[in-house]
Amino acid sequence: MTDGCATRDLSRPIPAPWRNPPVVTSAVSGLLLVLGFVGGYMGITPTIQTIIYIAAVLIGGWFFGREALEELIKEREIGIELLMSVAAIVAGLLGQWGEAAMLVFLYSISEAAESYTEERARGAIRALMDLAPKTAWVIRDGQEVEVSIEELVVGDRFIVRSGEAIPTDGEIVDGTSSVNQAPVTGESIPVEKAEGDTVFAATLNGEGVLTVIATKTAADNTLARIIELVEEAQGSKAQTQRFIERFGRRYSPAVLGLGILIVLIPGALGFGWAEWLSRATVFIVAAAPCALVISIPIALVAAIGTAGRQGVLIKGGVHLERLAKIRVVAMDKTGTLTRGVPEVTHVQPSEGTSADELLKVAAALEARSAHPLAQAVVAAAEAAGVPVVAAENVQSLTGAGITGSVNGQTQYIGSPELFAGLGGDVTANPTRIDQSALATHIENLQGEGNTVVLVGNASQILGIIAIADALRSNASAAVSDLKAAGMEHVIMLTGDNRLAGNAIGAKAGVDEVRAELKPDDKSQAIAEFTNEYGPVAMVGDGVNDAPALAAAHVGIAMGVAGSDVALETADVALMADDLSKLPYLMQFSDRTWRVIRQNIALSIVVISGLAITALTGVLSLPVAVLVHEISEFIVIASGLRLLRS
Repeated sequence: MTDGCATRDLSRPIPAPWRNPPVVTSAVSGLLLVLGFVGGYMGITPTIQTIIYIAAVLIGGWFFGREALEELIKEREIGIELLMSVAAIVAGLLGQWGEAAMLVFLYSISEAAESYTEERARGAIRALMDLAPKTAWVIRDGQEVEVSIEELVVGDRFIVRSGEAIPTDGEIVDGTSSVNQAPVTGESIPVEKAEGDTVFAATLNGEGVLTVIATKTAADNTLARIIELVEEAQGSKAQTQRFIERFGRRYSPAVLGLGILIVLIPGALGFGWAEWLSRATVFIVAAAPCALVISIPIALVAAIGTAGRQGVLIKGGVHLERLAKIRVVAMDKTGTLTRGVPEVTHVQPSEGTSADELLKVAAALEARSAHPLAQAVVAAAEAAGVPVVAAENVQSLTGAGITGSVNGQTQYIGSPELFAGLGGDVTANPTRIDQSALATHIENLQGEGNTVVLVGNASQILGIIAIADALRSNASAAVSDLKAAGMEHVIMLTGDNRLAGNAIGAKAGVDEVRAELKPDDKSQAIAEFTNEYGPVAMVGDGVNDAPALAAAHVGIAMGVAGSDVALETADVALMADDLSKLPYLMQFSDRTWRVIRQNIALSIVVISGLAITALTGVLSLPVAVLVHEISEFIVIASGLRLLRS
């Protein structure tokens, strides 16, 4: 059973139109139809004319007629193809072989056009593969050797010269250059790359020469994964599409049954079999829901392919449908609204403690942590020339900080709440920062958008370190654009303290801030927003925010180029760290479903009008066929509008 009116095989390459069998048979059918029509005026015998028309019917109806029989015999289903086959046969038996040939030709060419058009829409994303070079210059045994990209293995070092496309994902080991990442991330501005940076397959090297070590083969690099996921997504179905397909499976037998009743009842009442058989034939053609059934898949295939070329990976039609219903967006702070690269902004040692001593203890505790705040502390120590030696017996204090032994003494780094919970020693013994001023100092730093950590032990606080993650340059514009796109509430969720969260939220222009949230708190917040506002989209990094992404109506991961985990787990993946893609996504989903609704409405109007006029006898078979197929072409053309970004 097909999901529309035509058979699609995505495993084979897309042939040129003149090499596409359904297109060829339709064209031959059309030529025979013209030959029979013109021959009638040139004096050929009716018998020869009929033979030409029959040949046109047999050739033009070969593919959809065979499909109709397969559906009936193997799947025991009555599809649109069977309706058209029955109509053509009945028209022929009534002596209207010219009309039958016209029906078959117009339906077959619309089927071929639909199939070819959808394959082209599906294949648009495949065109990205052409951007990747076919060969790479690999360094082997000290020599540059040109090899096929299929021969590249992880660990190979290859050279990318100015203006060349990068053959596969890798890490730069030598050289600097600007790289155009538009094919993968959709970013319009080239990104500066240097030693240690990641590059992706099919991205275009700028002015420099790069030496890159391969981290992925050609078969599993980021570009290949994007193409694979988009093709899978294009095959998935939205709820509305599944409903219409279920409707079509019940509707087609109903149309055929009504067609039979249209013949039997008037005939039994003595109104003439031939006339009502002709009306029934016209009715079957007129009521066939072809345009209705294809109104959704054509649009979804085009939309998902177009979004993919823009660096927005939508994992299926169901998610595109859900996006169109979203009016509330919840966003993670770190790495989403902010750059995700925290930096130490203040190092405030207590009296008697130097800044270097403070950084030494802090960096020792954070040395083995992969947390962004920890990495910021280590980076600050290294920048200050402080040697970083890992602490011993390091333990993570969930949601609070880290403890470990530094020079034989147990030290702590973490939130102010951590030190308040250490017992009475901190408050009973004088710290080297005035206790009354401590809270005010922390509050001021937090109010400026900093995350504040304290360093010390159970008897004294060694000092304060403030860390800030700068707001993305386009964050406030993106939030504003989201509201312009119809989002009624934009909410920020963060594990940071309330003051710092409110400061960042105010700069970004969000409507609400939820701070001091653990991962399970974020998912609970999503549930609360859903109950209050309706469907909610969650935007995060795809890994740390996994519970919230899963709880949301649609989970959106951003900046996931090269990340297999995020590509697999998110409903929607923004390949670049570009918040402007978020309002684009919301606007594009609305546009997609506006086009789909238009197509559905047009299809229903045409089918209803044709069916009613067919019963009255006003509509002839050629006119019914022509209007029916024109409506299908209009729906196809309408859906293909979404190929424009």
